[in-house]
Amino acid sequence: MKNAIQAFMKRPTTWVGLITAIMFQVIFSVIWMTGYNGVTDRIDQLKIAVVNEDQQMGQQITAGLLQNLPFDMRKIDSVAEAKQQLDGRDIQMVVVVPADFTQKATAADGTASIQYLINESNPALIKSIMSGAAAQITAQVNGQAIAGGIQTVLGNMNLPADQAAAAAQSLSQRVTSDIHSTNVVKGMNNQMVPMMMVLASYVGAMIMGMNFEQSYLAISGTVSRWRRFGARSVLNGIAAVVVSLVGSTLLASFGGQMAGGFLHIWLFQLLFMLTFIFVSQLFLYLFGMAGMLFNIILLSAQLVTSGAIVPRELLSNFFINLGDALPATYAVEGTMNILFGGPAANSDAYKLVIIAVIAIAISILAVAVKKDTAGTASAAA
Repeated sequence: MKNAIQAFMKRPTTWVGLITAIMFQVIFSVIWMTGYNGVTDRIDQLKIAVVNEDQQMGQQITAGLLQNLPFDMRKIDSVAEAKQQLDGRDIQMVVVVPADFTQKATAADGTASIQYLINESNPALIKSIMSGAAAQITAQVNGQAIAGGIQTVLGNMNLPADQAAAAAQSLSQRVTSDIHSTNVVKGMNNQMVPMMMVLASYVGAMIMGMNFEQSYLAISGTVSRWRRFGARSVLNGIAAVVVSLVGSTLLASFGGQMAGGFLHIWLFQLLFMLTFIFVSQLFLYLFGMAGMLFNIILLSAQLVTSGAIVPRELLSNFFINLGDALPATYAVEGTMNILFGGPAANSDAYKLVIIAVIAIAISILAVAVKKDTAGTASAAA
């Protein structure tokens, strides 16, 4: 046994494996602990829009909400415009004060409602926070409505006992919440699909790239660098088609939600799978097998900054800007739009193409500046 352990420890691959396991712990701890630090303190960065259609109590209610709520509050004139911004994730919730709010809230036995619109095509934390905010808003507005109801009741004194009891009961709850969800996500399994697809795709691209790099080096003595690069690029394209087709097919087979249809999600997964492959192999072209260290860093950073787990609005400016430069951000946003509904993923696809083109260009430069070992071997022979 002692000899076997010594033999293992003499192999460089053993040390590489140990160091890699340690680096996973170091990198994930540093990035996740710094990336998620202070998330709960940035609730005020979430955006809520108020649309007032009532010209009496609604104006006072709107002014109170804009001043007192611990969110980034803004006033929008029309429900249609607010829904458009909500669909594009520019805001996280819309509060609508209906046109008949004052009439119902001040009636002796009336009950008014405030409408809330929440886009579920977001990290699950958004719905949880916004639902709590809706309850807080309703309670605040209910207090104002009760005050108005009391004035109405006091104006009708000398009521019989049964009418007085009914009036007292009506004053306890005059405003209710009317919550509507857009782009509804059907179950936690579907909620986790964007993160699953991005994680599986990038990790798969990393591992495949590592093995391709070993093959790339193994044939370097007999095949020129450009032929190796061309063959590797062709295999990357074939692998992206097959892997994305398998992933989308399995998603459909297990009843995954697909608002945009199978073909749409498959083509989009093909695009971000290609981008992940080119980006992850970029570091291997630049640094050889040592480039895997950069891929581990990139994997951790993308899980934090992509918005698949925690809303990007709650991150610090550094991690928001970092996420803007990484492909997983656009893979998550586009996947949510296609799976759950929302605007077209054209903008996300365009940004993924730009990142892929930049990665390919840098890879070509890395191949160009490296010495062709195949040519050297032939000359020596």
